[in-house]
Amino acid sequence: MTSLKLVIDTNILISAALTSEGPPARLVRYALAHHRLVFSQPTFEELRTRLYRPKFDRYISLENRERLLHDFDASAHWVDIKEPAVYCRDRDDDKFFETALKAAAHYLVSADRDVLDATAPAALQIMSVQQTMRALGV
Repeated sequence: MTSLKLVIDTNILISAALTSEGPPARLVRYALAHHRLVFSQPTFEELRTRLYRPKFDRYISLENRERLLHDFDASAHWVDIKEPAVYCRDRDDDKFFETALKAAAHYLVSADRDVLDATAPAALQIMSVQQTMRALGV
């Protein structure tokens, strides 16, 4: 299979960071090993700020958070985006659409209903973790 570009929503990346079991962690591991994660500065900043919230202190050490962010940064396909257009009900999620479109990503993966219920631009497939795992054969 050709290496694909995936934009994975923050909620899935954090779920994968907090527990090494379960579909989000399996998907992220597979994506890192076989494909490319795509970030823009706004999507990465959202991950960084949310990952450092005190509520996660009991689940993941500061060192592991730093290592995770470093690894994502080093292995990612990066794109620059401008102010995103309106794609879904939650304007805060539009940066994921804009990032995926700018990178010509194959999938935008989310567990967020606002993202999953949005009408996908023609060049983009919006999928849940389970749908993506089936599509990738994970």
